[in-house]
Amino acid sequence: MSSMAALKLLLSQARRHCLTNRSSHFHSSPFLGSHRLLSSSSSSQSPDSEANPPIPDTPAKPPQSVPIQPVSYAVKPKDQSPPENEAFEAPPPLPPRRPREPVMNPENQETRRVWTREDIRYVKDVPSISPVSYPSRVAPLPEDRASAEGKGHDGAAIGEGSMESQEMESERKRIEADDRIRRRVLRVVEEEKAVVPFPTLILGKQKEKRPVLDLMDAILKVKANAKKKFDETVEAHVRLCIDPKRTELAVRGNMILPHSTIKPVRVAVFAQGVDADEARAAGADIVGGEELIKEIESSHKLDVDKCFSTPEMAAKLPKIAKFLKERGLLPNKNQGTVTSDISGAIKEVRQGRIDFRMEKKAIVHVGLGKVSYTEESLRENFGAFMNALLLAKPAGLKKSSKYAGYVRTFYICSTMGPGFPVSIQSLSRAADHYKKVHLK
Repeated sequence: MSSMAALKLLLSQARRHCLTNRSSHFHSSPFLGSHRLLSSSSSSQSPDSEANPPIPDTPAKPPQSVPIQPVSYAVKPKDQSPPENEAFEAPPPLPPRRPREPVMNPENQETRRVWTREDIRYVKDVPSISPVSYPSRVAPLPEDRASAEGKGHDGAAIGEGSMESQEMESERKRIEADDRIRRRVLRVVEEEKAVVPFPTLILGKQKEKRPVLDLMDAILKVKANAKKKFDETVEAHVRLCIDPKRTELAVRGNMILPHSTIKPVRVAVFAQGVDADEARAAGADIVGGEELIKEIESSHKLDVDKCFSTPEMAAKLPKIAKFLKERGLLPNKNQGTVTSDISGAIKEVRQGRIDFRMEKKAIVHVGLGKVSYTEESLRENFGAFMNALLLAKPAGLKKSSKYAGYVRTFYICSTMGPGFPVSIQSLSRAADHYKKVHLK
């Protein structure tokens, strides 16, 4: 019972103490140790019980609160002293969060960069740099060269080994060397610019057109350029003013050259009856009618150089027309191989008859002799060809003059030599001469 009374007494005193000193939270009560000791078993392990041992039951004095006085400090004045190095001036600080702007000096109206604290911090210890001026150098003038030879600007003589002449000479060499280097660099840049990038179209070099020659001069040129070991053939290449798509204007013809080398020619004639006997008498190698057509159709063999046919037998040739056409032996009325005068046609072939026709690109190619022929003989052969070409001129051409609108260009050459253009006027004179001499 005595312990319970003591406990109640302690609790009442503690409550009274808490009510009187509620505002003081930093001063411990003398009964706080006993209250913690008796409150719970876990409080014995807390650090407060060890730091604050139980206080004996003595009357405690109320703690006295110390008033807190406010303290004010004076504002630190700004440092108005300039930096150690007087060469740099620190401008007044700019308001925050504004971009730096150049400060305008009203005296000289020149912009000057604003120095910040960081700039001053890094450059305040740097010594001042004084500007250095170098003497200007001038390129040597013509009078300087004269002074280098022995006279100065004022006419006084200068020695060859003087310092002034040596300096001028070295300066001149230096300027010339710089000029050479500059020109070399510019040349390289120009060459690089001249490179054409892909896919720029680059046109090829066009061949120079040869001048148009007279027929005799062209013949002499051809004979001079024929340097092969064999006897080359003199050829004529004529470009006509005819549309090759218009088959009705196709050019075909034949001729007998006044000067030619007669070659042995094998001839076949498709004829019956009297025409067959006439062909055998004229010297034809193969003569036959329907039996010859059947033999060729079955064997597909015919070893001849020329074929002739009568108009009656020409209607029976379609059976072997393909075979003959592949070998260039099909008789044609335009070429004079379909004729009733079989003996006359065979005689012309034996004398050196030449056939010509226009190709797909409106060009006529024909051989008119050998390089070993004389110039006059070749000229007469060219006249005979031009006469035959005029006779084969289509009647449907617009222009009816002699050569206008018909012959565009005329070139002659050897088998392995270059070509030479020939004037139309000289060819016309050769054709007229051939008519006077051989066609009386």
